[in-house]
Amino acid sequence: MNNINWNDFKKIEIRVGTIIEALHFPEAINPSYKLKVDLGERIGIKNSSAQITTLYSKQDLIGKQILAIVNLTPKQIGPFISECLVAGLYKNSTDVILISPDQKIPNGTLLE
Repeated sequence: MNNINWNDFKKIEIRVGTIIEALHFPEAINPSYKLKVDLGERIGIKNSSAQITTLYSKQDLIGKQILAIVNLTPKQIGPFISECLVAGLYKNSTDVILISPDQKIPNGTLLE
């Protein structure tokens, strides 16, 4: 395990967002969705690509609050630009479970 100091951790901006749109992403190499995530008034709506199709339907995702890393450099994934990283944990080698708050919280709230 590589340790980082507190200042390094504080550089990572993890915020609460709500998924407002989920579309199939047929151009992706691995089965994925294209997501629109509302990250609050300050940050706005960001795009993300997520390989979460095995455990979540598009309908399951709409309105779901998640955690997202919002200050990564945008990443080109085929014809799509992912602007934030939706946080998840591998349940097994292929299935990802999204990380979400257990109570409703304002979009844009910072993990501290």
